[in-house]
Amino acid sequence: MGKRQISDMQPSELVVTMVISDIASLPMQNTSQPLLSGVVPVLVLVALEITVSAVMLKSQVFRRLVCGRPVVVISDGELQQKEMRRLRLTTEDLCAQLRAQGVFRLEDAQYCIVETNGTVSVLEKPEKRTPEVAQLGIKGEKDSLETVAVSDGKLLEDALKLCGKKKADVDNILKSNNTEIGEVFILTLDAQGKYSLIKKEKEE
Repeated sequence: MGKRQISDMQPSELVVTMVISDIASLPMQNTSQPLLSGVVPVLVLVALEITVSAVMLKSQVFRRLVCGRPVVVISDGELQQKEMRRLRLTTEDLCAQLRAQGVFRLEDAQYCIVETNGTVSVLEKPEKRTPEVAQLGIKGEKDSLETVAVSDGKLLEDALKLCGKKKADVDNILKSNNTEIGEVFILTLDAQGKYSLIKKEKEE
């Protein structure tokens, strides 16, 4: 189903996942049943899921039919009771979702949207939001991505590509610290050359 579905499954995707697990377990439980009877339905379901995902990318109407649409339950600070009844969302559930987003008072929320996957997005009222660097008139420093370059004595070349560094950069860091790569427990590195090195603990 791809990396997207691992963290944010739509209801239809969750159902397909559960059905696949049930079908796959049948030949395992009953050894007299041929393995093909479990493999074929699983492949059909996987093919259907890929097809449905492809159609949803192309058709907004079909995507809305399968996944539904986001629902605004708090609009400009006002609770939308009709929408909450339609979603069968209790005030206790709503407050719990708000607390999970760091909003502990209902009146602090300006907008609250229940997404198609069931998660809640919250926008606080202007006076309750944490001021941003631009609003304070401060020039912020440009951040860069930090990646794990060495893990347990092993060089991670794919991670180095993410921060635009090469093996030679890691070698220079190790040389400046008089350390062999096998002695490193973890080495993090960013595009600006900032790094953090932790050596392995010596076994007693």
